Amino acid sequence: MMKSDSFGSLKGQEPVRSDNRASLEEFLRLAEKQKRQLTEKPVRRQQGIAQEPEEYRDARHKAMRLLEHMDRTERGLRDKLRQAGFSPLAVDYALAYVESYGYIDDERYARTYIAYRMNTKSRQKIIQELIGKGIDKETVSAAWEEEAALNMPDEREILYRTVEKKYAPDTELDEKEMRRLQGYLIRRGFSYPDIKSVLESMNIRTADQW
Repeated sequence: MMKSDSFGSLKGQEPVRSDNRASLEEFLRLAEKQKRQLTEKPVRRQQGIAQEPEEYRDARHKAMRLLEHMDRTERGLRDKLRQAGFSPLAVDYALAYVESYGYIDDERYARTYIAYRMNTKSRQKIIQELIGKGIDKETVSAAWEEEAALNMPDEREILYRTVEKKYAPDTELDEKEMRRLQGYLIRRGFSYPDIKSVLESMNIRTADQW
């Protein structure tokens, strides 16, 4: 009969640890690793800043000053830094720095932009403007859906108010004025069927329609 040691394991074999003890040791190991990462990261970041080239430092400072005045998209900030004469590497460095602190966030920018304009501009116009600012279509669409879920705009009401700023109801226009008005509304992202319907409801027509 084989003898067992004081821990209950068979002589000549490794002690058998319980699953609970193994799980506890793994948890403590991971906790210690995370603790080291949290304490080392700020030190590495500060060391990196202390050793940064002069141009990199200037680009970082410029980026921070630009963001003090207004929120910007990544492409908008990149363009400003390029215009200031910084090299591509210095621009990338400055962008990485402000992104690491959350100072630029295209998704946040898109949500804010939409929230302030969704009751005065058409959906299509807002999306076009944000894409023009360098934000990808997927990010813009997701931001719109999120904001619309909270405050779905009535595009016909927006269209009505847009027309009303130019012409009062029951206004007679000549053909040139009507084409100019319709072109203006189409460029702002409104559909032709909606434009036609709203103008009819406001009784805004050309002289030969009376």
